[in-house]
Amino acid sequence: MKKPLNPRLILAVAIALPGVGQVLNRQPVRGLIFVFFAVLLGGFTLKTAAPEVSFVGKISGGLFVWAMAVFDAYKTARIRWAVWQHRDGG
Repeated sequence: MKKPLNPRLILAVAIALPGVGQVLNRQPVRGLIFVFFAVLLGGFTLKTAAPEVSFVGKISGGLFVWAMAVFDAYKTARIRWAVWQHRDGG
């Protein structure tokens, strides 16, 4: 089994660029789906939010999906890292 990337590196990349953490975990379609839904829900909440809502509130749907993508990328990376360490004996 090929050594996986460090989960902390994947976490940092996933925080900076939504969907890229999944790509680094060799799940590009999953990353594309997360980006699609982040844009979709961000745009939906932007159009449906009341005018007095802050900008963060207006894009909160997209931010929520982004947070779930970060969690998913890190969780997958941690599992792959633990499996690799167990198989490697270290």
